[in-house]
Amino acid sequence: MKIGFLFPGQGSQTLGMGKDLYDQYEEAKKVYDRVSEITGVDIKKISFEGPEEVLNETKNTQLAILTESLAILEVLKKDNIVSGMSAGLSLGEYTALIEDNIFDFEDGIKLVQKRGEIMQNYIPQGNWKMAAILGLDENSVIEACKEVKEGFVVPANFNTIGQIVISGDEKAVIKAGEIAKEKGAKKVSVLNTAGPFHTAKLDKCSEKLKEELQKTNINKKDSKVVKNIDGKQYTASDDVVEVLSRHIMNPVKFTEDLKAMYEGGIRTFIEIGPGKTLSGFVKRMKFEEEIQILNISNCETLEEVIKEVK
Repeated sequence: MKIGFLFPGQGSQTLGMGKDLYDQYEEAKKVYDRVSEITGVDIKKISFEGPEEVLNETKNTQLAILTESLAILEVLKKDNIVSGMSAGLSLGEYTALIEDNIFDFEDGIKLVQKRGEIMQNYIPQGNWKMAAILGLDENSVIEACKEVKEGFVVPANFNTIGQIVISGDEKAVIKAGEIAKEKGAKKVSVLNTAGPFHTAKLDKCSEKLKEELQKTNINKKDSKVVKNIDGKQYTASDDVVEVLSRHIMNPVKFTEDLKAMYEGGIRTFIEIGPGKTLSGFVKRMKFEEEIQILNISNCETLEEVIKEVK
């Protein structure tokens, strides 16, 4: 059985996330304590107690999700449960890269802390929105965005078959959603986000992140991590600095990631971290062969997965 790990991104956070893991597993406790030591941020308090508006600040959200995922990984390691391939949604790609030792633990934590701060502080001024378009193919969504005559709107996340997120000016996003419905979209849901994430509008964020990446030690090797920007695995010849500085302002091609994992022989997908969003994406792919979808977000699901896999 070839296992693939999936790591969630921003938006999957919930207040109290990780507390039972911290209380029950020494391995998880060590991760939380180490992250706080490295960053100077009391990530336990923010994750476990909030308040919610503090957890939902980008600089805290990214660190909190990363920490829970890494804490779960440490417990899985103890039981020799490892992946053959992995992918993450946006922020989750960094979790995957730390897990695969492209970034050392401390360097990876510092980098994600900086990324969260950059994405919070260098978002351009504007009334930005994102919306999920359900039940429409990729080309039709791209066309819907192009047909908007005023304002800025583009596809930002190709999450799975029939689910694409668009991003841009609020009025342009709403207009593109209306056009998408005319083209046959089943549903358009405006998301609770405040930035034009994964679009060219994040050019300033990209520049700042590139500066941080250039200061970070990167272990060059062929990796099991599949990239968001093209659905291909990282290789030793990839310029990771270039890939990740483009990643922040390029569309996330998660559909391609999932296809690559399936084609690479993954038949058990384990989502590691808060929420079940990525598990839902896998289900919608409707792969030919039977697959198993598991997710771990607390002690109960962790124990279930360990039992199932072993």
